[in-house]
Amino acid sequence: MFWTIKKIGYRIAQRVLMIAMCFMDWREPMLFEGENSVLKLPKFIKDKGIKKVMVVTDKGLMSLHLLDPFLDELENQGIEFIVFSEVQPNPTIDNIESCKDAYINNNCEGIIAFGGGSPMDCAKAAGARVVKPHQSVRKMRGYLKVHKKLPPFFAVPTTAGTGSETTLAAVVTDPTTHEKNAIADTCLRPKFAVLDPNLTIGLPPHITSTTGMDAYTHAVESYIGKSNVKSTIRYAEEAVKLIRANLEKAYTNGKDIEARENMLKGSFYAGSAFTRGFVGYVHAIAHNLGGMYNTPHGLANAVILPYVLDWYGPSVYKTLAKLADLIEICDKNATNEEKAKAFIADIRRMNKAMNIPEKFDFIKEEDIPLLVKRALKEGNPGYPVPKIMNEKDCEQVIRSLMQ
Repeated sequence: MFWTIKKIGYRIAQRVLMIAMCFMDWREPMLFEGENSVLKLPKFIKDKGIKKVMVVTDKGLMSLHLLDPFLDELENQGIEFIVFSEVQPNPTIDNIESCKDAYINNNCEGIIAFGGGSPMDCAKAAGARVVKPHQSVRKMRGYLKVHKKLPPFFAVPTTAGTGSETTLAAVVTDPTTHEKNAIADTCLRPKFAVLDPNLTIGLPPHITSTTGMDAYTHAVESYIGKSNVKSTIRYAEEAVKLIRANLEKAYTNGKDIEARENMLKGSFYAGSAFTRGFVGYVHAIAHNLGGMYNTPHGLANAVILPYVLDWYGPSVYKTLAKLADLIEICDKNATNEEKAKAFIADIRRMNKAMNIPEKFDFIKEEDIPLLVKRALKEGNPGYPVPKIMNEKDCEQVIRSLMQ
């Protein structure tokens, strides 16, 4: 009886948030698309009257000289810049504070996040700290706690996965507690984004696969959730089609420019879908594996996704059947259950084809209670999932992931 009342309370909270979201600003980023579109950005920045920017990236991208043509063009346009290249994988609170200090100490007027999910997250959170100097990162965690417009923010993704160039979230790691938490507020959504496939050409196959499955997870979790509107349904369906048709091509042939371009679009659509439609328990568990074991987020999502879909069972048969029809993987006359199971099996096939493991070998027995507690703290009531997990359910799923 108590659990039933608790679930009703979760659903009410989710419904209230969904209604409140109808009154929020959902304008999408202005896009620069196509090959070499990143080189159009400096003149646009100049025309907006911005004279000095901070470019937020990581040392890996700097060592590849991927930013060199863009930085040269900033120089050509007379725009001063500093480069903050100290972004860590899974950026920590201290990392974000250092980024914020660099922005303030150098009198910057705008932020360019250049890279994958980590530079995007670090730049968003640092921007929030710039405009909210008296509010700590820890106090920003959760929903709608920033409430202030960021400095001019430009997002340049170099992976097709996180969709951070269109999302309202920044994921932060607390090094003290080993937790990963999201800061989520509409003001964190970038106003400008670049989808340049040339920037993704050099991605190694394992990064292509795991970031691509990250985007696939965004689309699927959003689609099966209970906070969808017409636009998020449309975005999720388009993302599933694009990613399913192009991810393995990009993995097999990294120089396939059409596949790379379609993956960027698919990632963007998936990000737009879950920005309003939310994610679910796949992400709740993945975030906490990342916080505790530093598991790459895309890899975690890829492995966890089919197990959580298995657990949802009949509650997702109808929606997954629609996706199975969309990508045409089974007989149209099959039952919803048959189609849904075929869709889940296809995820496992994709993972295997791209050398993504079926399970994890690093989850420790003694960590399971804390993983369960933290995953459910993130998921309930925040995520409008098709079926609500309790502690026993979550433990069952986590154990199913272990070798």
